[in-house]
Amino acid sequence: MRITFAASECVPFSKTGGLADVVGALPKALASLGHDVSVFLPRYKQTKLPQANTVLSSVTIPFADQYRFCSVLEAPWQGGVKYYFIDYPPYFDRDALYGTSVADYPDNAERFALYSRAVIEASKVLGVPDIFHCHDWQSALIPVFLRTVYAADPALRTVSTVFTIHNIGYQGLFPPEILSLLQLPEELFSVEQMEFYGKLNFLKGALVFSDYITTVSKKYSQEIQTPEYGFGLDGVLRDRANTVTGILNGVDYNEWSPENDKFIITRYTPELLDAKAGCKKDMLTEFGIGNGDAKLPTIGIVSRFAAQKGFDLIAEVADKLAREPIVVVVLGSGDKEYEELFRRLQTEFPKKFAVKVAYDNAIAHKIEAGADMFLMPSRYEPCGLNQIYSLKYGTVPIVRATGGLDDTIEPYDPYTGQGTGFKFVEYTGEALLQTVKAALTAFKNKTAWQKLMRNGMAKDFSWNSSAREYVRVFDKVRQAKASAAA
Repeated sequence: MRITFAASECVPFSKTGGLADVVGALPKALASLGHDVSVFLPRYKQTKLPQANTVLSSVTIPFADQYRFCSVLEAPWQGGVKYYFIDYPPYFDRDALYGTSVADYPDNAERFALYSRAVIEASKVLGVPDIFHCHDWQSALIPVFLRTVYAADPALRTVSTVFTIHNIGYQGLFPPEILSLLQLPEELFSVEQMEFYGKLNFLKGALVFSDYITTVSKKYSQEIQTPEYGFGLDGVLRDRANTVTGILNGVDYNEWSPENDKFIITRYTPELLDAKAGCKKDMLTEFGIGNGDAKLPTIGIVSRFAAQKGFDLIAEVADKLAREPIVVVVLGSGDKEYEELFRRLQTEFPKKFAVKVAYDNAIAHKIEAGADMFLMPSRYEPCGLNQIYSLKYGTVPIVRATGGLDDTIEPYDPYTGQGTGFKFVEYTGEALLQTVKAALTAFKNKTAWQKLMRNGMAKDFSWNSSAREYVRVFDKVRQAKASAAA
């Protein structure tokens, strides 16, 4: 099967979040199963392509005001996957992918419309796929273009589209007049198609026009069909419930495993857990509290600082947490109020709280290996990856039971020794605090705690099984397309 991925970011070329990790790993897993896989990305300023070749020197993209001309570059294959880059410096040669710290770029609609149409045009030359697998609102216009502007194109009549929602909170909302600039039919601005409270909604267009919709965990696929989690699109998804499913993200254990992690000071296995103590000491030193009490349980946090991630709950009980026998190490950046919260806690409790306001991949690895517990109290979490990383490192997760956090963490039972972590349901600071206290109580029994660590380390969330689930979806979509054409 020929599968073309369309996404706005992908490791190692560009990244702002978990989308990049998925698009970096899933295509390789599909290629290992024998499929012909390509990935199309924008070429950003941060995208380094020292060995790229120009495969299409000029692709014409019509806009209402004037034609725009981009080129397509090809990077060396990785893991059996072909990588192509849409190169249009006026739109993509910028310091950030989507906007400044103040606001999104005002021309994001034009930027990602050009990208989406260029993917279609380039594919007509480089190879038309059986499936376009599109990700998030930045590629959401591909299924829209295919069902409207390209509907009569014989080269594309057998192509199917699968659209994956990584976070329904980000939808791509723009003024309705952008339709005419992008040369899309004006009738798309209707409540049945892309109109959304007076704006044009790119994500809604993909949900209406894609052949199948996936999201990144079973629980999240159910949650987004409710008003609480659907961000206004729950009705659209309920209407398409028969073509919506959740497939849990996998992780790359070549990068995230204590047995071969290149960033940690001592490597360890389930049979050699005592070596984890060296990672803890190194982590505490990295955060400037190496002279603290290394016997205290340490809670790690690696996250974007936002209310979605549950930092409002942490703020609610921070001073109570500071009185518990713990050390909390935090890596991340985002909303100023939470950056200031952790800086205040570090100042007031220098041996209890330590923060680095940044993102640093090496330090993220040190936290996963060095912490005893990992905290993710999210309001909602489509999948989450850090709790899965934590399991492999024997760093026991403490999570709120939502989305992928609920799907991946099994509650610990101190009587049977079963389970992999600690969960709470009610979205309150008090529920978070009581769950942390339960984890601290369990930590006191070293033998039981090490069994809990090994329970998590034995779990396998590699991409292999998830990739096979995607193949089943792709096959289902192709069969439906063939039946409709018959």
